[in-house]
Amino acid sequence: MKKLLSALAIGLAASAAAYAQATSTSSGQDWPQKPVTLVVPFPPGGSTDMVARAIGPKLTEKLGQPFLVDNKAGATGTIGATLVKRAAPDGYTFLVTSLGPLVIAPHLIKGMQYDALKDFDLITVAVQAPNVLVVPASSPHKTVADVIAHEKKNPGKMSFASSGNGSSDHLTAELFWQQTGTTGLHVPYKGGAPAMTDLLGGQVDASFQNVNAVVPHIKSGKLKALAVTGDKRSPVLPEVPTMSEAGVKNVEVYSWQAVVAPKGLPPALRTKASESVVAALNDPAIKQQFTSIGLEVVGNTPAQFATFQQQEFARWKKVIETGKISID
Repeated sequence: MKKLLSALAIGLAASAAAYAQATSTSSGQDWPQKPVTLVVPFPPGGSTDMVARAIGPKLTEKLGQPFLVDNKAGATGTIGATLVKRAAPDGYTFLVTSLGPLVIAPHLIKGMQYDALKDFDLITVAVQAPNVLVVPASSPHKTVADVIAHEKKNPGKMSFASSGNGSSDHLTAELFWQQTGTTGLHVPYKGGAPAMTDLLGGQVDASFQNVNAVVPHIKSGKLKALAVTGDKRSPVLPEVPTMSEAGVKNVEVYSWQAVVAPKGLPPALRTKASESVVAALNDPAIKQQFTSIGLEVVGNTPAQFATFQQQEFARWKKVIETGKISID
């Protein structure tokens, strides 16, 4: 009898402990209780990786558990996104990603293993930055009007480098051609670094690059900036006009990085995670680190993120279908 009562007591204690842990997790109060993984679906060194490695230490400091970056690159970011989709929605796995896996890849890759609009809990859009149309220093083109005139006289011949098929820089070029009634030659590379090397060397004629990636080369005179794709001028390139100011409408494009989680996070935990990431983004030192290279801190709410994702998803779907773009 004593053994039975003892076993019963142990079982009840274990159940109570499990219930208490589940309750605290669902309420978000004691989260996190172990290390948290930030999956980056691209190689180290890019903008998305930089964002994750900037906010990770601040989250560790604020929440008392390590936030560890794990790079899972491949298939334009969809391998890492799929891993996170399949992870437990317990607050210990997040995806820090660019817009690609969430609003572009779904329109380009057949047989994807996740639904970008349904399989994730959105935490926040972390940062955004416009792209900038750049040409080598040796280029004869000094303005956007020069580029358009040249393309109209030489359709399909002016080469535009990108970091790969379906990338933000690729699709910005496609949108530019659609809005100006011109055509160019898309030259996809396997990543931003080789594209930049050939752009600097004059092997390609132009590119729509993320502002933060090209500011040093513009400042040093190795590249000429013709226009930014933001709805206002970039603080780090105040002398460069917007595409609208240069005479081209409806080419307002921002590259962005965001944080999402597997679908099914307890609401209170999701709220705590969102508030913690936004606080990290707005830490003065982190914010200065981003703004100094042209990244704008967004830090919106999950609801605002959801509306934004829907808009971006529809927009890039239209660009891809209109341009008959594929990654094959």
